[in-house]
Amino acid sequence: MDTKAPIVENVFGISWLSFNLSNVLMITLVSVIILIICIAATRKLQMKPTGAQNVMEWYVDFIKGLIGDTMDWKTGKTFLPLGLTLFLFILISNVIGMVTVVVVDDYSWWGSPTADAGVTLALAFMIVLLSHFYGLKLRGGKEYGKKFFEPVFFMFPFKVIEEFTNTLTLGLRLFGNMFAGGMLTALIIGIGAKSIGGAVLASVPMLIWSGYSLFIAGIQAFIFTMLTMLYISHKVEASH
Repeated sequence: MDTKAPIVENVFGISWLSFNLSNVLMITLVSVIILIICIAATRKLQMKPTGAQNVMEWYVDFIKGLIGDTMDWKTGKTFLPLGLTLFLFILISNVIGMVTVVVVDDYSWWGSPTADAGVTLALAFMIVLLSHFYGLKLRGGKEYGKKFFEPVFFMFPFKVIEEFTNTLTLGLRLFGNMFAGGMLTALIIGIGAKSIGGAVLASVPMLIWSGYSLFIAGIQAFIFTMLTMLYISHKVEASH
């Protein structure tokens, strides 16, 4: 069955402004899931961590290590909350679309937010803006501005183009992987839906693909977070 996204157009009377209600729903749901996970893991903190607290402390150490690989920890500790939130948001967003499919009146209401280019590019644009903000804040306007004209003055337009390409590659890499994964999953499900024999035939590749999709979801969350910290480090550290 062909489905379409629930798009609201002409938002606030602006002809070119529209948004996807499915993305709004899924982003809200992912945010709630993250909140529940964090509250559950830190509700009863103990000196000797066990269970969920142990997993959360391992996760914090993992992100601290990732940040430490890209910049000095004295500077990087500022971005620990960003790294923790970003990785978990992307990971859950990647995985949540694998759970089920909800279709109402031919509109698809369930899917990975990261399988939409608008979401991933907006996320990438936010990261690039944050990198400039912290670059200005931590290095000062004069010192930060000089880097766009080094080693010679006419490098400025190339530095601007570089920022644009960083935004595109950061957002489109995540979108491309998750969109392609969703398309292949839908194809396998479509084969299984045609007949009982097709369901049996599709079950094995579906199982294998689900495991591989989980791996890709984690890798993409890692790559996006790592590149985020790398871009920020280039802006906030004078050595770059």
